[in-house]
Amino acid sequence: MGFALLIAAGTVLLSLPFAYEEGRSLSFQDTLFTATSAASVTGLVVADTGQTFSYFGEIVLLALIQAGGIGFMTMTTLFALMIGKKISFRDRLVLKESMNQLSTEGIVRLIRKVILYSLVIEAVGTVLFAVHWMADMPVGQALYHGLFHAVSIFNNSGFDLIGGLTPYVSDVYFNAVSFALIFLGSVGFIVLADLIDYPKTRIISLHSKVVLLFSGTLIVAGAVVIFLFEFTNPLSTGHLNTAEKALASLFQSTSLRSSGTSTLDIESLRQATHFFMVIMMFIGASPGSTGGGIKVTTFAIMLAAFVTMVRGKQDVDLFRRRISQSLVYKAITVMFVALFIVVSATIVLSFTENQPFLTVLYETTSAFGTVGFSAGLTQELTGFGKTVIMLLMFAGRLGPFTIALALQSKAKKEHYRYPEGKIILG
Repeated sequence: MGFALLIAAGTVLLSLPFAYEEGRSLSFQDTLFTATSAASVTGLVVADTGQTFSYFGEIVLLALIQAGGIGFMTMTTLFALMIGKKISFRDRLVLKESMNQLSTEGIVRLIRKVILYSLVIEAVGTVLFAVHWMADMPVGQALYHGLFHAVSIFNNSGFDLIGGLTPYVSDVYFNAVSFALIFLGSVGFIVLADLIDYPKTRIISLHSKVVLLFSGTLIVAGAVVIFLFEFTNPLSTGHLNTAEKALASLFQSTSLRSSGTSTLDIESLRQATHFFMVIMMFIGASPGSTGGGIKVTTFAIMLAAFVTMVRGKQDVDLFRRRISQSLVYKAITVMFVALFIVVSATIVLSFTENQPFLTVLYETTSAFGTVGFSAGLTQELTGFGKTVIMLLMFAGRLGPFTIALALQSKAKKEHYRYPEGKIILG
């Protein structure tokens, strides 16, 4: 309900005449699509942001990105704290679920940290970008561009004001700042809090260890695959030298964690690269982050369960810690809910849009994973297709586990167990 209201408010504000540049406008559906894309921090667009919207419209988009990135419940808690309202135990329970915490202890303190970390990281990003752009534009404009892109990239939204980032494919400074913002936004606020507190506590939680290990592994593996697949592609990295190819591959791989910020023309990538990116976008970022997907922790538990089965062991474990059976069941639920949504949407759009299957699959996975990469389908979508993509972006920002919780019936205590049955597998 909160995200729906946020999108509705954004749509109303973006429908105002002064939200557009002179001579520009969008239909109601395209305005709703843009507001949904911003609030869900996806970044799929039907029109060039910088050329279509006025300063007012861009600020509205920025507010939607910020609210959508750190979460609706976080924003409402912030406003409640600002006006001096006491956070009730019921509110703390909702916040616990919203922030994927195991208990309500310290939840308000975590909310304060989320706000503080976000503002500090975005402020530093703004200054770094502005310094870079001051050589090409006035100071005020450089600061404005720095702010917009720092907020957009940290919140993994993929919106930009300069018509794409392909001119910066070889710019080491821009890539480094963007890489840092994307990574900090995608690992989640829980991990950031752990890392910042580590000098005092000397403790890194199991959650943070899993997130850091698997996020780093996925980024490196993704960079290697993209580097190899696109090495001789003249339309993407073929014209770059080896160092620039490595930089471009690393940036694209990092963006697959849910950023959607690209320094390459996504449409020009090979089909093998597109399919690999589908898998990476489906995995997504980390719980409690600004990204989407099934989350790297879900992928880690599924992989650990697979290894346990292959080795003939009984318990699923990570970093010498046993993973409970209920958590494994949750991971399976998240994966199958996500698969069902993506596959269903792909089948429907393959029928209605008359586009190549891989293009449709790429777009639906990008929307559900709130990544924002586009293989060129978004601007060609029919009205029905845009509605499907909007629903995917909305569902992706809520997350498959939230959807599963919303759909499940009230648990009842069973006073009996059925006799065990035998089924042959394989």
